[in-house]
Amino acid sequence: MPNVSHLECGRCGRHFVPGKVYNLCDCGSPLLVRYDLKRLRDGFSLRDLAGRAANLWRYREVLPVGEEANVVCLGEGFTPLLHAKRLGEKLGLPKLYLKDESFNPTGSFKARGMAVAVSMAKELGLKKLAAPSAGNAGGALAAYSAAAGMHAAVFMPETTPLANRLECSLLGAQVELVSGSIKDCGRVMRERLNPGRSPKDWFDVSTLKEPYRVEGKKTMAYEIVEQLNGTVPDAVIYPTGGGTGLIGMWKAFDEMQELGWIGARRPRMFSVQSTGCAPMVRAFAAHAERADEWEDPHTIASGLRVPAAIGDFLILGALSKSRGAAVAVTDQSMLNAVRNLAQTEGVLTAPEGGATLAALERLLADGLLSGYETVVLFLTGSAYKCVEALEMAVEQSEAMCRSE
Repeated sequence: MPNVSHLECGRCGRHFVPGKVYNLCDCGSPLLVRYDLKRLRDGFSLRDLAGRAANLWRYREVLPVGEEANVVCLGEGFTPLLHAKRLGEKLGLPKLYLKDESFNPTGSFKARGMAVAVSMAKELGLKKLAAPSAGNAGGALAAYSAAAGMHAAVFMPETTPLANRLECSLLGAQVELVSGSIKDCGRVMRERLNPGRSPKDWFDVSTLKEPYRVEGKKTMAYEIVEQLNGTVPDAVIYPTGGGTGLIGMWKAFDEMQELGWIGARRPRMFSVQSTGCAPMVRAFAAHAERADEWEDPHTIASGLRVPAAIGDFLILGALSKSRGAAVAVTDQSMLNAVRNLAQTEGVLTAPEGGATLAALERLLADGLLSGYETVVLFLTGSAYKCVEALEMAVEQSEAMCRSE
C-alpha cells in the first residue's frame, strides 16, 4: 500500500495504521482510506493517464492495493459517458450526460467496489467473504471472489430479482434467501456466519463496513472529470441506497483538488430515492445529521430498497456542502423514465437509472436546475438484470397505447 498514509474514521477522525484487517471504527462509523497526495501531486496528473488500460486501475496511484499480483480485474470501470443530445434537447438541457455503468462486469457499478474490496482481501490474506445484498452487489462479490479463488456467501431478500439470484449461484456463491429487507439479511448473515478478521473466518464486506468498496466506487468521479477533459460537472444525479458511490465521489473530488487536477468548485450532488423507501430524503428535509430507519421499505428498484445506511451522515454532509438535495420519485415515474431513456437515447437501464431522469425532471420543474448546467445522470445497472421491472414498463406502455 505504497501511497496509503492511513485509514481515518469518517466520523470521529481516529487514525488507523494501514495494512491490517478492519471493519468499522470503534465508534461504529465507516473508515476511509487516506493517501499521501502531496507527495503524489508532482508525479500524477491527467496527462499521465494517456495510454493506460481502460479500467479503474488506471488510477492505481490513488487505490489501496500495493502488489499488482493481488489485483483482481475483470475489466471494470471506464464506462461510457454518453452525451444525451436528443433527451437534452427535449428537456432544454443541452449539456446532459449519461454515465452508463451497465458496461461493468456483472452489469452494474457494484463491480467497481467489489473489485477493490476483493483485491484488498486477497492482499490481506482473507479467504471467505460475505455480504447481504439486494441484488447487484451479491453478483459482483460472487464474480470477483470466483476470480480470486475465494469463497463467497450472499444473503439476499426473497424479493431479489431472479437474475441476481441465479447469477450468484452460477458463480459459485453460497446463497441464502431471507424474509424481509437487506437489513434483515445482514442480521441473519451475522447470526449464521459470525464474521471475524482472521483468514479462517468469514469477513463482512457489507456496504461501508469495510474501507475499500468506497475506493472502487470513487473512480466514477475520476472518470467523469477525465472524460469531461478536466472539468467538473455542475450537477451529479445519483440513485442512493447505501450511498457508497456518492460518498466515494465526494471523497474523490477532494483528492483531485489536492492533486491539482481541479479547483475548489464542486458539482451539486443530488441523491435520488424511491417514495417507498426514502430515509435520506426525509432526513435532508428535516436538516438532520442522521437518517432514521425507513419502516416497511418497498419499491421495484431493489437497489433503492435500503431502509438504513451506516454512512448516512456522510451522504447528508455531501448533499449539504454541495448545495444539492435529496429527491424521492415514484415507481411509476421510474418506469416512465426507463421507457423515455430507451426511446430517446437507445439506452436500456434498470429502474434505479430511470429514477435519476425522473429526479432531473422534478429538479427542472422546481427550478433547482435551470438548463444551462452540465449534468451527469448515473445509470447504475443493466435493465437485463431486472426483467420483471422491464415487463411492467412494457405493459404500461402498451396500456397507454390502447387508451389513446
